[in-house]
Amino acid sequence: MSFEVHVLASGSDGNCTAVCSEDITILIDAGLSGKQLTGLIKSAGIDPKQINALLLTHEHVDHVRGAGVLSRRYGIPICCNPSTLAASEIGEIESKILFNTLEEFNIGHLKIKPLPINHHAVDPNAFFISTEKNKFLLATDLGKVNNEVFESLGAADFAVIEANHDLRMLDNGPYPIMLKRLIRSERGHLSNIDCAHALWASGYGDKKVFLAHLSKNNNIPDLAIHTVSSLLGCRDDKVDCLRTPGDTRTITL
Repeated sequence: MSFEVHVLASGSDGNCTAVCSEDITILIDAGLSGKQLTGLIKSAGIDPKQINALLLTHEHVDHVRGAGVLSRRYGIPICCNPSTLAASEIGEIESKILFNTLEEFNIGHLKIKPLPINHHAVDPNAFFISTEKNKFLLATDLGKVNNEVFESLGAADFAVIEANHDLRMLDNGPYPIMLKRLIRSERGHLSNIDCAHALWASGYGDKKVFLAHLSKNNNIPDLAIHTVSSLLGCRDDKVDCLRTPGDTRTITL
């Protein structure tokens, strides 16, 4: 059974990941314009009309900017918890799938478990997605790695996980002190070193991992990769991330 993860956009300018397994395709987040998203989706060889659901992690604009447009244009059901739907400014949605955090549901043969995460949003989620052969975790916008994410990280065959900032770059950077405190708080974003510690402590091992939601101002791709690979004691080619605007990546499990 094939299982592909397409990281189409990641960061404060917009986030979107596609998961394809057999005849099921889901999107996770749609944080770019409808036009940009359509182009990225098609560039991955995906027909937007064949997408079975659009999952939303939370209501921030870099995760939902184009969600309403995609849903209305291609008839894609929006899939999220009720609080996220109410807080998301995405317009009228005709087709929706509502879930409760921690209650597993299915889209086709994909088993999806929405996990609670620590972030400054109403009811934000990570997603643990599994088939008979594959287990995948997407977890970004994490102030810290809580027990639910930690356990899923240890169980995953492949993870897309946040490595938002280098602590020194954040401390020495231009952001106001209150914003720095929010980013570093338990409702903010995960640093490179905290990402590495979570991977190591969970027993993730030397499996391939994809670092996500890197800050343009407080991180550098090579620095994030080196920090994580060094602490894990693995080769740099086991750790990857998007490097430039418009960069995408496809990972086949």
